[in-house]
Amino acid sequence: MKSEKWTSSGARTSPTAHNPSPLPVTGIPPTLTVGVEEEYLLVDPVSRQLSTRADKVVREAAEELGDRVTTELTRYQIEIRTEPHTRLADLSEDLRRTRSAVARAAARLGLRIISSGTPVLGQHTPPPLTAGARYAQSLAAFRALDHEQTVCACHVHIGMPDLTTALQVSNHLRPWLPTLIAISANSPYWDGHDTGYDSWRTLTWGRWPASGPPPYFESAAHFESLVDDLIMSGTLLDRGGLYWDIRPSHHVPTLEIRVADAAPTVNDTVVLAAAVKGLAAAALSALQDGRPAPCPAPELLRAAYWRAARDGVRGQGIDLRTSRLEPADAQVARLWNTVLPALIPAETAYVRSARGRLSTAGNGADRQRAAYRRRHSLHDVVDHLITEAIAP
Repeated sequence: MKSEKWTSSGARTSPTAHNPSPLPVTGIPPTLTVGVEEEYLLVDPVSRQLSTRADKVVREAAEELGDRVTTELTRYQIEIRTEPHTRLADLSEDLRRTRSAVARAAARLGLRIISSGTPVLGQHTPPPLTAGARYAQSLAAFRALDHEQTVCACHVHIGMPDLTTALQVSNHLRPWLPTLIAISANSPYWDGHDTGYDSWRTLTWGRWPASGPPPYFESAAHFESLVDDLIMSGTLLDRGGLYWDIRPSHHVPTLEIRVADAAPTVNDTVVLAAAVKGLAAAALSALQDGRPAPCPAPELLRAAYWRAARDGVRGQGIDLRTSRLEPADAQVARLWNTVLPALIPAETAYVRSARGRLSTAGNGADRQRAAYRRRHSLHDVVDHLITEAIAP
């Protein structure tokens, strides 16, 4: 039976409008697991242009990785997934082995991988789509939206005991999404030019009808009812097409945080995973204590997305508590101050090193632009990303 509908009269705008009931201690997992999905672009190392041979690279890499490597929407893209891990050191090693396997498979075909939210140089429009019934259905339903989706993301999965807990954690994580965009921004270029944004992928991806920040959920019934309505209305093909930046996974018992650009290096991915893991742990602690999740107005949250995607870590961001602009580095400092106490001591080194690198070299977008400034060459940007993708 379909759950009772959620009506617009239940919308929240006050930062403290909702106070969820405290979860029983037994509902909190004693150790959080974290896993990652990464998407890469395939490039020719001579022309630096995108290559359409992703299916061949996937077949090569699958000899070592099995079903942990697959194709994506376009024939330029490759997707991998790690196993779930309780230790960030193990996640890091898994990512290094997986990236290396894909890079070796590409090299055997004379190609390279890069990990960037968008292609640096131009792409064909419409792009060559991967064969398959689902991609054909997507093109039929969403049409030209598929033509500008040669974009790559990094998805972090946090293990959750049940849907209700996952949705309450989602509520607590929503206000942190703009800051996660800022630190992970790695897509300044599109179609051979600088967009002026640190994360152009964020703007491109936001065009989908069920994307961007998720709603504030009152209950599992609220979530199920809304998803059912989106499917019945033809807005989604199925649950796999739910593209909110936080969503309960439809096939594994995790909460999936999908807000980040593909990270240039393994270290960048691990730092993002550390941030998400720490925020999830802090959210679970808040649930145990019965502390409410902040609930900024959806319009303000989307505005904060735009500002974070534009300015990254070196501009200004919107303080969702006051609606005023403030330095982005102040927001990043609050993020780390929340994350660090929630991590085990062995994992804080990842965060502390990230703080130093962000303050000196900036995010991935800053580093792409630095590579361009050396000789004002986009080829240098692609070469930089090739090196970063397999950096030790």
